[in-house]
Amino acid sequence: MAAGTSILGTRVLRTEDPSFLTRGAVYTDDIVDDRLTGAVYVTFVRSPVAHGRIVSIDKTAALAAEGVVDVVTAEDLEGVGLLPPPPGSAQGKQMRRSILAADVVRFVGEPVAAVVTQERYQGEDAAELVGVDIEPLPAVVDPREAAKDEVLLFPDAGTNTTYTSDRESDPTMFDDCEVVVTQEVINQRVAAVPLEVRAMAAAAGADGRLVVWAPSQGAQGFKSTIVRVLKQDEDQVHVVTPEVGGGFGAKIFPDAEHLLVPWLAKRLDRPVRWVETRSENLLAMPQGRGQIQTVTIGGRRDGTVQAYRLDVLQDSGCGGMASVLASLTALMAPGVYDIAKVEANARSVATNTAPVAAFRGAGRPEATAAVERAMDLFAAEIGMDPADVRRKNVVAPDKFPFRTSMGALYDSGEYAAALDKVLAGAGYEDLRREQQQRRDRGDVVQLGLGMSTYVEITGGGLEASGDDENATVEIHADGSATVLTGTSPHGQGHATAWAMLVSEQTGIPLEKVTVKHGDTDLIPKGGGTGGSRSLQLGGSAVFTTTQQLVELAKERAAALLEANPDDLVVDTENAGLGVVGTPGTSVSFADLAAKEELRAEGVFAAPGPTYPFGAHLAAVEVDTESGKVVLRRLVTVDDAGTVLNPLLFDGQRHGGLAQGVAQALFEEVLYDEDGNPQTTTFADYPIVSATELPSFELLTMETPTSYNPLGAKGIGEAATIGSTPAVQNAVVDALAHLGVRHVDMPLTPERVWSAVTAAGEGNA
Repeated sequence: MAAGTSILGTRVLRTEDPSFLTRGAVYTDDIVDDRLTGAVYVTFVRSPVAHGRIVSIDKTAALAAEGVVDVVTAEDLEGVGLLPPPPGSAQGKQMRRSILAADVVRFVGEPVAAVVTQERYQGEDAAELVGVDIEPLPAVVDPREAAKDEVLLFPDAGTNTTYTSDRESDPTMFDDCEVVVTQEVINQRVAAVPLEVRAMAAAAGADGRLVVWAPSQGAQGFKSTIVRVLKQDEDQVHVVTPEVGGGFGAKIFPDAEHLLVPWLAKRLDRPVRWVETRSENLLAMPQGRGQIQTVTIGGRRDGTVQAYRLDVLQDSGCGGMASVLASLTALMAPGVYDIAKVEANARSVATNTAPVAAFRGAGRPEATAAVERAMDLFAAEIGMDPADVRRKNVVAPDKFPFRTSMGALYDSGEYAAALDKVLAGAGYEDLRREQQQRRDRGDVVQLGLGMSTYVEITGGGLEASGDDENATVEIHADGSATVLTGTSPHGQGHATAWAMLVSEQTGIPLEKVTVKHGDTDLIPKGGGTGGSRSLQLGGSAVFTTTQQLVELAKERAAALLEANPDDLVVDTENAGLGVVGTPGTSVSFADLAAKEELRAEGVFAAPGPTYPFGAHLAAVEVDTESGKVVLRRLVTVDDAGTVLNPLLFDGQRHGGLAQGVAQALFEEVLYDEDGNPQTTTFADYPIVSATELPSFELLTMETPTSYNPLGAKGIGEAATIGSTPAVQNAVVDALAHLGVRHVDMPLTPERVWSAVTAAGEGNA
């Protein structure tokens, strides 16, 4: 790195990629470790019915099968705690489940028993021999039906409601409005679909300690749950997170399967391994979204929005984090808009389906989808361009920091500027002219333009309170450095980013900086990675801790060089310290480390979460005869404050855009009315591929935050949040002249064709 230049903000290639591209990643199922020698394998017996009473479980035939070591059911789990309640949930003990279903099964795929075999291949056959007699009970799948409490999943609780915001509604809030529009909007359930499915390995060592390997988004959080549920001493559990093939929120907390594997290792005093199949992953891994929303928006015909109400009915599935999703959706309900009156009410209900939990955005995409559909509905009703309606109602830049009526404190933003930048970049006026020409000609394939402006919350909790993260930085006598971080990557590029922060301040080359994470013995505390907290908290911790380390080095170098510490400056060319105005008088960090350990530990605490924002514009072509949708262009601004590495930044945006488009056009988890899953293979659950996507057009904009020394906000969820409503609005826009007012996602050909047909029959 040349003197006077900064590596921060430059397009640095990922240091972790060469090994990924040559030897490949080492995932949990790939781990070779002496402690796992002689491991046995777990296969789960899962409920085939959505709701039923367990009459009996006969292990006899399975226990006699080849290679079977053990078969366990709930009655064997003496001394093991129940699954912990979801964070933020108000549900009591009556709604908590056992690791293995005890008396009642509540969704297809719920673990009922576990078979342990000498070899992995023996597990599937042996599991088939476990005789599970279940007396079916009525199942409830639709959250609207679940809310009636006619079929109860947990009769002792007396209700299916797991969370309610319990806010009073103002019956007069729309009285002054010239126009009021109401629409039910479905934000469908989707699967997380990480490329690496769930897995785990565990061994009880000779010293009695339990060692666990798991692909998690935070080893420390995994450990605390294992300690609590399995009732272990804190110092008797060691969790290690190897490389992780995607998480998207669904790997934040351990599931029932994760808790049983280490328990089996203790019970059998043998190492135990487990990896699920893809179908098991689609069947039982926590899923995302799943909201029935009702939006009501009102205002004047000049485009001023005066009131907005969002009612959310969250499908919680059988457990999960749905309470968090519902409350975050309510918190972020107003989006980027300065609306005089806003109400958001949320309720979560349990259903006989797989748990619903965090998925890339966790409540914020749902809030944006609702308000962005509402804005388009309002614009259509008053006959105004949706861009003009948005521009008229966004929070003005001179109002920051801006406290919303729902309590969120937006730190900084330039919402109108982001929208204008996207419109200009897309050539919006030209696209509108093309659209009109197609309509005038009566083309079969029509052009639709959809936009969304969004704001989200990253690096914090439900309220505007701060979070913190720790880091340790050490420089070694050979001139290399090691970073310990409480965050945990699963594809984001932490190794590159954290190394850049150290290199920037010391001159140590990137390839000589090693980043370690996900080991609770090495890093006992840490918040892991979720909610896009890593750079703004973990990165800031690395940055400020490196600053401390440099100051420590200056004190030692000053004594060595007989200089004042204030006269010392970092010589990044030579990775050392020199005396100002005295060329040739310097000492390297390596030499200082050779004399005495050169190490600093630090914690960075933010005053509050940050609020990234952006604007997206989608152009779609819709065949009005077949319903087929083709995404032609996706132009985006995603402003996440100061950008550390544009290459990593764009990578996060690309992934987010793909997932957002996928929800809009393709993906949906389906159950029949009896709770039988309909989407347990990739033949039934279409995930997006590059074939269905255009080259994304990424525009840049940076509005730094003052909440951390990097000026950075989160970027992990942003593109997902903005793209989904932009694409949905575009498809509806393409059909608006035919009388179509709204189409729910996913916008499949059948659903689009049905909307066009209904509009033609006057039923839109």
